[in-house]
Amino acid sequence: MSIHHTRDAVARQPVEVRRGANGWYTDTQEDLLALERPVALVYNGISHAVMMASPTDIEEFALGFSLSEGILANVDECYDLDIHEAPQGLTVHLTIACQRMAELKQRRRNLTGRTGCGLCGTEALEQAIRPIPHVMAPQLSDAAIQRSLRELSIHQPLQAATGASHGAAWCDAWGNIKQLREDVGRHNALDKLIGALAREASPLGEGFALVTSRASYEMVHKCASVGIGALVAVSAATALAVEQAQASGLLLAGFARPGRHLIYHRPTSAAMAHG
Repeated sequence: MSIHHTRDAVARQPVEVRRGANGWYTDTQEDLLALERPVALVYNGISHAVMMASPTDIEEFALGFSLSEGILANVDECYDLDIHEAPQGLTVHLTIACQRMAELKQRRRNLTGRTGCGLCGTEALEQAIRPIPHVMAPQLSDAAIQRSLRELSIHQPLQAATGASHGAAWCDAWGNIKQLREDVGRHNALDKLIGALAREASPLGEGFALVTSRASYEMVHKCASVGIGALVAVSAATALAVEQAQASGLLLAGFARPGRHLIYHRPTSAAMAHG
């Protein structure tokens, strides 16, 4: 089961609108609000995490989270996935390979909790910054980045309706958006995109990820962990994100707006492309 439709992530709410010019007055109208629901991820019967997420593309979210967090190495290690909906939220039951479950249990002995920021709950500083794999950065032109930005808004129906969601897009080498997933959480949106790409076995060598948030450590790490070699963010990068991009060989760009963007790290192997 996978929940896809934008309307499933939207609630209607009467709101009081206050306007002021020559004095303030009140109007009442209906507004569209983005939904947040608890999503519990359960592996082989053991609850691992509860995340607040938009209730769309939940199967892709569960798979993407599992891959980007290193619980699974590939989607074939997930043998079954069932989603159960209740008034309290959604529960995703994943049946995974025995070896992966054994590794997850070992990790859980060193993890007391987790949040969407990715670092809370670790018991030692040494556990906070995980090793990052090396990736091959693609050639990426300025024109491709700018083309993806021009396309971005038409692929974000939840953001258009509510103004309260992040998007994560997969773009080809020319900047055409091929996939986009939305969520109230930036990490969740990227995990949904990763899950979608993994289900379709999409080649990741030539394209890039575009996110509508800042480029944090966690966003860089999630990309590198699944083999994405280039990340473009609408907002700034953090210092740790740049360090991690340098360590992994990932091409990192930020403050991507129409007409300008910053290149924080371009590996020497990723020459400037044209077109």
